[in-house]
Amino acid sequence: MSHKLHTSILAVLFLGVITLAPGLARADGNGMIVKTSDFGVTKTLDRLGIALERAGITVFARIDHAKGAKKVGMELAPTALIIFGTPKIGTPLMQSNPQIGLDLPLKALAWQAADGSVKLGYTDPAWLAKRHGIADRDAVFKKMTGALNKFTNMAVKKGGLPKE
Repeated sequence: MSHKLHTSILAVLFLGVITLAPGLARADGNGMIVKTSDFGVTKTLDRLGIALERAGITVFARIDHAKGAKKVGMELAPTALIIFGTPKIGTPLMQSNPQIGLDLPLKALAWQAADGSVKLGYTDPAWLAKRHGIADRDAVFKKMTGALNKFTNMAVKKGGLPKE
């Protein structure tokens, strides 16, 4: 077995273990991790933005898809996106494969489901590693996985945000 293939297999196994680690949500077949929020769409993203900014992560933009739909005379349940990231995490990944820039900065989507519950979804870092064939940045993906789990838990659960 070639060294490159061996390294790739180990990376996939390692990332799979991270994804299934206790306390972490599991991604579905499309690489999306979804959590149910105790709050509405706007408050969920407000809380996520606060958690991110407190950790020194830049929030680049928020997009209100429901507001956009209304502008063109269409209805959409509350649905909004937050775009965030940091070059400390993204740059090493792009050094390994610039194509991951298509998925960076990271995004999280909050929406009101048909049953009235609010969901918060984001792309599983292990899925990004696989999609872009990045096998030499295990520590970066592990850090992303833990941070996203932590910040999204803060956003969706009452009492999740620590006081400043």
